[in-house]
Amino acid sequence: METELKGSFTELRKAVFQLNTKDASLLTTAQALLRWHDAHQFCSRSGQPTKKNMAGSKRVCPSNKIIYYPQMAPVVITLVSDGTRCLLARQSSFPKGMYSALAGFCDIGESLEEAVRREVAEEVGLEVERLQYSASQHWPFPNSSLMIACHATVHPGQTEIQVNLKELEAAGWFSHDEVATALRKNNPYTQQQYGTFWLPPKLAIAHQLIKEWVEKPSCSTLPA
Repeated sequence: METELKGSFTELRKAVFQLNTKDASLLTTAQALLRWHDAHQFCSRSGQPTKKNMAGSKRVCPSNKIIYYPQMAPVVITLVSDGTRCLLARQSSFPKGMYSALAGFCDIGESLEEAVRREVAEEVGLEVERLQYSASQHWPFPNSSLMIACHATVHPGQTEIQVNLKELEAAGWFSHDEVATALRKNNPYTQQQYGTFWLPPKLAIAHQLIKEWVEKPSCSTLPA
């Protein structure tokens, strides 16, 4: 197939960053739905095989009529600022040199605000003073998540980072100029970057969150 079409297969995670927003959205939605169907072939109550409807939007257990719908796990992704700098971090699974905003799953019983404060405290030992919702995005890797993007500020006098090495490989404060320079770089997912660090590609909501901080000074000084 590769020879006939003069192309090559690549990992889906890398492929989506080479597509336009519309095609990437269709591809990630299809992938997430197919993966959900594959993981929900049996009823959790009866153990019997479930059947999908014609549209593929749900699965039903024939024995007890329980209906299963595709679900997404809520994840908070937070860009922390002290007023003049923003905090970026990386996990060991990230491509070499890539830094991003902090992210973590919401626990059962938590509000969005509680999840943000807990994740920031757990991962870098900082106490959030204020936070502000920015945007959301479906993210299919590794499983379907609803990424909920927020800006958060910490007190300028309380910025000492305590990196949780069980969660992160590294974290640090970056100046406005450093981040603005990184945004201007051409940073495809598959290419080695110049300089000391690079940022997630444009399709990722983390990129949008960081760009918003650079372009809107108000994100650095959120209202009480």
